[in-house]
Amino acid sequence: MAVPKRKMSKSRRDSRRANWKLTVPNLVECPQCHEMKMPHRICPECGFYKGKQVIATDE
Repeated sequence: MAVPKRKMSKSRRDSRRANWKLTVPNLVECPQCHEMKMPHRICPECGFYKGKQVIATDE
C-alpha cells in the first residue's frame, strides 16, 4: 500500500486542488429570436437550428 513518507503541507495540497473550478458555459445569440443559447443546439425559445424550424413552439 502506498503511504507518503512525509506530511504534505496544506499549501502544497491546496495548490494542487486549485484547478478544480467550474467554467461558465459558452452562450451565443440566436439569429432568429436573439435569445442566448448554447452553440450547436436548437434554440429552446423559438425552435430554430441553422435557419430552419426544427421543433414547433407555442407562440
